[in-house]
Amino acid sequence: MTESWATFGADLHLEPTPGRGVRAGLTEALREAARSGRLAPGTRLPSSRSLAADLGIARNTVAEAYAELVAEGWLTARRGSGTRVAERARVGAGAGSGVRRPAAAVPVRRPVRAQPSYSLKPGSPDLGGFPRAAWLAAARRALTEAPNEAFGYADPRGRVELRETLAGYLARARGVYADPEHIVLCAGFGQGLLLLARMLRARRIREMAVEGYGLDVHRDLLTGAGLRTRPLAVDGAGARTTELAGSGAGAVLLTPAHQFPTGAALTPGRRAAAVDWARSTGGLILEDDYDGEFRYDRQPVGALQGLDPDRVVYLGTASKSLAPGLRMGWMVVPGPLMDEVLAVKGRTDWSSSALDQLTLAEFIRSGAYDRHVRGMRVRYRRRRDELVAAVGDRAAVSGIAAGLHAVLDLPPGGERAALRSAAWQDLGLLPLSFFRHPDAAMPPREALVVGFGTPSQSAWAPTLAALVAALP
Repeated sequence: MTESWATFGADLHLEPTPGRGVRAGLTEALREAARSGRLAPGTRLPSSRSLAADLGIARNTVAEAYAELVAEGWLTARRGSGTRVAERARVGAGAGSGVRRPAAAVPVRRPVRAQPSYSLKPGSPDLGGFPRAAWLAAARRALTEAPNEAFGYADPRGRVELRETLAGYLARARGVYADPEHIVLCAGFGQGLLLLARMLRARRIREMAVEGYGLDVHRDLLTGAGLRTRPLAVDGAGARTTELAGSGAGAVLLTPAHQFPTGAALTPGRRAAAVDWARSTGGLILEDDYDGEFRYDRQPVGALQGLDPDRVVYLGTASKSLAPGLRMGWMVVPGPLMDEVLAVKGRTDWSSSALDQLTLAEFIRSGAYDRHVRGMRVRYRRRRDELVAAVGDRAAVSGIAAGLHAVLDLPPGGERAALRSAAWQDLGLLPLSFFRHPDAAMPPREALVVGFGTPSQSAWAPTLAALVAALP
């Protein structure tokens, strides 16, 4: 049958899809109308109630079709502005060509779409918690006391004031053996990883082990530097570092204190296995300590670097404790590698400014950094507890002893249902599978990675409510 949609001046060629029924037929009809341009970008669709009445079908059928198309990026849904056809929804072969690409050419995994009203995507702290007043006070003191040479061309290692301050802080807070002469400041973790990848490639290393779950942007940096990535399986005890033996990898990237994104802490046995592998093969361990300050239920897990400072490069950042926009990171580099790292950095340096480095040094020395971290730890722990209470028995929550995110394991089919419902709630969510290495040999796991640290204080309550509403 063909149903006329008079209010839009468009016909929906609505046919039940064999084996799937009217909903699938409606979804395909709307998708084709958006793809072809019969429904122009920005067009507001009728409410699910109105369209259901017009077509003589159940309202839930329309709501589910809308939710699926929102998830795919064909539609957007916002409170107050209704459901609309997404911008750039039409897929053409070129301006004025009049030729459409086949449906198979449409990229739907990462569609271009509007920013969601709410987000629980992991990777960011509450940016509203940035200590503006305390940071400004530290900046004023740093600027007043800065020597004239601080405004000249910098030492590629970064300002000595911050390197000395970090050496003391990392030893005290993370158990890191750090000589200021072996600390290299960089513009966040990404630059540090890229510098190390280029150094490894210059050493003719071609393959690097990574955790089976992790950030694709980090894998892309390694691949772009000419390194192949080999995934290590990840379970409740962290990465299976015993798989390093015989892997052919010349280095490994690990998140030992709080595996991202599963939240597991690398067990003592697996820590020892990683260090033993590095010693026996001459391999190098890159330790990403991305959120080591935020631990709630037990004493912080010390840095792996303390087990063998000659085989481990420790990488830290202010992105979670303060804000990613500062572009502030650091590496503690084994002495024998310093010249090689600095040679690479000197050719492509895009480090943070000297004034920001001096400000962070003053911020830490004054005690403001510790006070800020303590305050944010209380905030995040409260959110974590509220998340666990709100979810109840609808999902198994794990990975919550530390950090700014949690993993919610769902029953079979629950992940897909939750993501569709989240799209309808205008909530940004990511499944655990989003972080899986494409070659990882691990059983599938239906789960969501929930960044409870991401929302602002004012947005936390409605964001949590949207999550609860999205869970099956």
